Amino acid sequence: MTKRLRAVFDTNVFVSASLSKNANSPTRELLERWKRKEFTIVICDQIAKEFIEKLEERNFPSDEIDEQVSALARAAEWVDVPAEKIEALLSDPDDNVIVACAVEGGANYLVTYDPHFDSLHGDYRGIKIVKAIPFLDVLRKQ
Repeated sequence: MTKRLRAVFDTNVFVSASLSKNANSPTRELLERWKRKEFTIVICDQIAKEFIEKLEERNFPSDEIDEQVSALARAAEWVDVPAEKIEALLSDPDDNVIVACAVEGGANYLVTYDPHFDSLHGDYRGIKIVKAIPFLDVLRKQ
């Protein structure tokens, strides 16, 4: 049996899934596959906080925000990302937290739509940095 994949989602992936009206959207499929325990989402407080802020900025209903954060609280694997573990790799400090979360949580994948991550050329310390569809392809082949 292969070891279960571990992935960190950038907040833009969570937000995309939350806002999508398309039942076939790649980000929604990713969250459905996570709920079916096909892989582990690794998250930290900083990512969750940014996710909540992004949804609030878009006037997302607070009960739906609570529901999504509760699902993460119950089923995702939370890791602590101390400030000293956050390297200044990328131009946006929020993105550095996401990389640090992936490293601290032993993730195989970091899923993002953010072009700031392009400077890492698709890999950082063995963590593959991909968009939603390539990650979905990996899950579909399992």
